[in-house]
Amino acid sequence: MGKLNSIPLLCSIAIAILLSTPIAHCKIAQGPKAVENWFQKLNHAKPKMTKLHFYFHDIVSGRNPTSIRVAQANSTSHSPTGFGLLAMLDDRLTTGPEINSTTIGRTQGIVGTASLEEFSLLMSLNFVFTKGKFSGSTLSLLGRNTVLNEYREMPIVGGSGVFRLARGIATAKTHTLSNNGNAVVEYHVVVIHY
Repeated sequence: MGKLNSIPLLCSIAIAILLSTPIAHCKIAQGPKAVENWFQKLNHAKPKMTKLHFYFHDIVSGRNPTSIRVAQANSTSHSPTGFGLLAMLDDRLTTGPEINSTTIGRTQGIVGTASLEEFSLLMSLNFVFTKGKFSGSTLSLLGRNTVLNEYREMPIVGGSGVFRLARGIATAKTHTLSNNGNAVVEYHVVVIHY
């Protein structure tokens, strides 16, 4: 019972720390009033195009997986496509395919096997940039990933920070896939934002 009573205290401390820590990593004013002011100036803003290239490291095995199964249907283990599996991930984004490449952010989200006929994923991901000129900004991807195709194209449906009102395309290509299921995926992203 003592441990249960300490949970609200720890949550309160964590919230107090978060609220006292400045979030403005991305050199753009944040908060409700700042966003409203930004929208008022939007009529005069010109769209920008940004191209990004990075790798994501999806680790499903070992002692510290970054992608874990959170649910599956009773029939998933009998499906040739793994239909009905859901996984949460928090994968590293890096500048290169090597495991020791510079980390520039995280890919956080949920993926599900969504096809009875072929191995394809429904992906709802956030690319969370933590280093470099886009630090503090995010891009949101929502789309279908036909994993066995060489190139997969998925829409970028939004963003935050520098990438407010982003829209664009992410192209994925599997760089490496190990026998234990760990993968390194190369991404090229082109977005329009303001």
